[in-house]
Amino acid sequence: MCSDFFKVVILLQRAFFDIIFNRQKLVCSFGVAGLAYADDVERLSKNLKPVTDEQGANAAVALLLKPKDDGLTVLFVKRVENLADPWSGQMAFPGGKRDVKDANLKQTVVRETMEETGINLLSRCRFLGVLTALSSRPRPDLRVLPFVVLLEHEPLIKLSAKELEGFVWISLDEIIKHRGSARLSFGEVPAFVVGSIVIWGLTYRMLENFLDIFQRVK
Repeated sequence: MCSDFFKVVILLQRAFFDIIFNRQKLVCSFGVAGLAYADDVERLSKNLKPVTDEQGANAAVALLLKPKDDGLTVLFVKRVENLADPWSGQMAFPGGKRDVKDANLKQTVVRETMEETGINLLSRCRFLGVLTALSSRPRPDLRVLPFVVLLEHEPLIKLSAKELEGFVWISLDEIIKHRGSARLSFGEVPAFVVGSIVIWGLTYRMLENFLDIFQRVK
């Protein structure tokens, strides 16, 4: 009985020191901006699925969060125009299909993010968890697992010119304020429209799932 009690105490101490350590890293990296969202990040992490929960997915993307001012921003990349790409020209999250050499989907998202943006997710980044995997409508054979990752530094982004033509950081507050719809060549679709940037399709669906959790824990 005593041994079980002490085990629980040790686990609680570890959890407490992990929270303190993570808060300190955010403050060291981003000052007051990091501190302002430290508690939200901890609550968010507890409400996401563990990174090992792959849900039968065969592709992965990174929803990258970065503190700025008094909020969190999200990285979006713009895919190049390519007739062979079902997401040609769209705003998206960095990521891609699992390679046979990838031991798991975490390796997939680390490799793809590095190849596409030059961001090393194994350095000064924290994997908070994963969202529900979603099937792609243009490519039903693809089931995509979104990893939620917190950047603990200001990254230098080097885009793969073969796959991407631009990137933008957008604050969560701006995204939430601009939930609506967009009229495309084939009709009207649900979308986040921030200025000239239109986020729709699979990325919209993943972002909606994330915001549902984020707004509940905020």
